[in-house]
Amino acid sequence: MGVSILNVLLLIPVFVALIAYRLIFHPLAKFPGPKLAAATQWYEFYWDVVHHGKLVFKLRELHQKYGPIVRISPRELHIQDSEFYDELYAPKNRKPDKDTEWVKFSMPGSIFSTAPHELHRIRRAPLNPFFSKRSVAQLESLIAEKIEKLRNRFERASDTGEVILLDAAFMALTTDVISDYAFAHEWNYLDEPDFNRQWLQTIRGVFQSGQLGRHFPWMQDFMQQLPRSWVKILVPPLYYILEWREQVKREIAKVFESKDDEMKPSRRTIFHELKTSDLLPQELTLQRVADEATIIVGAGAETTARTLMLLMFNLFTHEDILRKLRDELSNEETHRTKSGSDGTILTHLEQLPYLSAVIQEGLRLSYGVTTRLPRVVNEPLQYREWTIPPHTPVSMEPVSVLIDPKIFPQPHAFKPERWLGEQRLDRYQVAFSKGSRQCIGINLAYAELYLTVNALVSQFDLKLYDTSYEDIRMEHDFFTAAPKLNSKGVRVTVRMVA
Repeated sequence: MGVSILNVLLLIPVFVALIAYRLIFHPLAKFPGPKLAAATQWYEFYWDVVHHGKLVFKLRELHQKYGPIVRISPRELHIQDSEFYDELYAPKNRKPDKDTEWVKFSMPGSIFSTAPHELHRIRRAPLNPFFSKRSVAQLESLIAEKIEKLRNRFERASDTGEVILLDAAFMALTTDVISDYAFAHEWNYLDEPDFNRQWLQTIRGVFQSGQLGRHFPWMQDFMQQLPRSWVKILVPPLYYILEWREQVKREIAKVFESKDDEMKPSRRTIFHELKTSDLLPQELTLQRVADEATIIVGAGAETTARTLMLLMFNLFTHEDILRKLRDELSNEETHRTKSGSDGTILTHLEQLPYLSAVIQEGLRLSYGVTTRLPRVVNEPLQYREWTIPPHTPVSMEPVSVLIDPKIFPQPHAFKPERWLGEQRLDRYQVAFSKGSRQCIGINLAYAELYLTVNALVSQFDLKLYDTSYEDIRMEHDFFTAAPKLNSKGVRVTVRMVA
């Protein structure tokens, strides 16, 4: 007992010295911000974990008090300045790394979790062709096939009066698309009676657990050592997360075991091609590629599904916008039919100004990834009169750009007209981030948005069922925007357009 007390007493001066260093002598000591945040990482833990993803809102308060640059932890600076976003995330003359502290809990082998710029470039290069605009255009029939399944479900619901949870329906759609493209067979969530709501809960559980996991990166590894039956009892969400990761790993194992000539050229997939790429052997291990697949399937499905859900909510609660959009879609279809014009439907839809404006506004208000993603540069970084020391993690959160009232007046209002003829706004569309680490699935997401909105808006009327704006308003930052914790999601009844 005496030894333990002595050890504690000996540690006290160490902690005092550490705090004094952080507050007085640290290279970031001159930067404004709350002293508690400068002294300890527990400030961030309190707002992110104890308050369930509320740090993003606290940061805005801090900027109102301290100005555009704030020290938010012993080692990190945060900037709120929409004009600086490109300088940090899409610089012309620098190659910033990701902050290693931010990728410990996520899939370490994925491009999302790859901190060094050069290694990220190497890993991303063989994936880029599969998400190019040209490759995505060749997927139109695959996407249309899944949308037709969803359309049939909506048509049946219009006959039966079934209430549809849009969150689950759109998650099933985007998952079936990406799983088919990734592994050469879909997971058929669109065929399940409830669109596999457990899958929706699993993905959201992944994102929600990320706040805790980032502070305690050892936690998931520890839980993986326990019998799976124990995990299911102790932490049910984590059980489904681990099961999902094993499912993806099995899919990749099948790809690795298949012979190169087993897939017809038209059905070769992302990971069949990755298997035969010129990556070094250490980059083609089962675990690393499984990490890559897990991120591509999970993150790609959730963000696009949320945008579709938010678009439907806003379109069917703004009759004037819905009417304008339907008129444009109807005129385009009539013109395309009469002219017999060539090209895919997607090509024509992308030329429609009002539809494009609607989709841009939906992306803006869905926010994409809401969590700040710090960048680290090896040389001093200048922000206004502040010289930021090398190797300092610097972050911005995209939501503050997307709802900046100086750029987007009435920022929380759904106003597609703001995008018409305003090319200058494109610079501030950061829902997919910017630069060399911009979301790799941006072209696939746009294709899914254009084709799905066209199919559903043209054929169905959706009426909200026990759903309000509170069910889409961002209340928590769980990597993506999350509504109040007790939200039941966006539920609708369906009627065929007369």
